[in-house]
Amino acid sequence: MTELTIALSKGRIFEETLPLLASAGIVPQENPEQSRKLIIGTNRPHIRLIIVRASDVPTYVQYGAADFGIAGKDVLIEHGGQGLYQPLDLNIARCRMMVAVREGFDYAAATQPGCRLRVATKYPDIAAEHFANKGVHVDLIKLYGSMELAPLVGLSDAIVDLVSTGNTLKANHLQAVEHIADISSRLVVNKAALKLKYAAIQPIIDAFAAVIEADEAA
Repeated sequence: MTELTIALSKGRIFEETLPLLASAGIVPQENPEQSRKLIIGTNRPHIRLIIVRASDVPTYVQYGAADFGIAGKDVLIEHGGQGLYQPLDLNIARCRMMVAVREGFDYAAATQPGCRLRVATKYPDIAAEHFANKGVHVDLIKLYGSMELAPLVGLSDAIVDLVSTGNTLKANHLQAVEHIADISSRLVVNKAALKLKYAAIQPIIDAFAAVIEADEAA
């Protein structure tokens, strides 16, 4: 049997991927939230899951350490998508990429063409392109967590980050002021693996696609 490796990240993406995997007859043998294992077997001996950081999924797939994986559009934009085939938007882990500022901050005045803004984000490419299109100069500050803190302590004027419910922004007296993009997770496949393991991979892609079509039709 053809061996297949699937790269997934913990948390929301993993949970929302389970029904898709089930549709292809794949059931993980352990929950990564409760296990320290980074390689998890499934009910199909020739298919295994590797648990990696969300931002690393495209890299594992690109270099063939995983045959395919699931990654957010935000991660794929920052990665660049080199060497990846992206056949499906899975419509899972949906959220929005937004600009947010402190309550009371005059964002409209601060983003007039020619102005300069300090922006904290873990998505520098997305942020740079967004503000370049507005004609606003930005000093980008790369952070990896607690993005909401940056405007509160004067590290930045604004943040660019993923927003789901907006509750964290409200709790920290921030407000979303601009929508950049809708984000969801996508199936990414190593191009070489798709050619060499087509008979094993394509039925999984088809099973995922059938679930998406059924959800959209419902």
